[in-house]
Amino acid sequence: MKSTKCAIALGSNLGDSLATLKSAIATLNNTPGIAVKSHSSWYQTAPVGPPQPDYINACAILEVTLQPQQLLATLLEVEIKFNRIRREKWGPRTLDLDLLLYDDLILETPTLTLPHPRMAERAFVLVPLVEIAPDWVHPVTKSAIDQILKTADCSGVQKMKV
Repeated sequence: MKSTKCAIALGSNLGDSLATLKSAIATLNNTPGIAVKSHSSWYQTAPVGPPQPDYINACAILEVTLQPQQLLATLLEVEIKFNRIRREKWGPRTLDLDLLLYDDLILETPTLTLPHPRMAERAFVLVPLVEIAPDWVHPVTKSAIDQILKTADCSGVQKMKV
């Protein structure tokens, strides 16, 4: 079965966020149809949305044999496994897994838009992603991730010493 390279963003700001994120990566790597190829460093980032604690964010590169909707469903199942509860838009969470890129696929369905529609505006996504995939070309903007990052405000993103 053909495998596809994907990029995901991970975030957490409730509970033991670092342990949650490390466990989520291990869980994904042990999920049939998913192999975690690399992940970025951990970054402490200022929250977007209502007042809440800072986040820990990272990105990971996956090789998957799942179709985009199957991968999204799997990411949502992993969030639930780590007690993700959706109370308010952009609210605090134990785990957030976002599918950013699925090779160079451009897709818009009621439940999934690829590439992720707000990734190019979010330094908390771009900074960790450029660490592991600087040359990945965004299929809509046709710019490499390291070029997109140059226009982002990175003031709320700090690499953690772990």
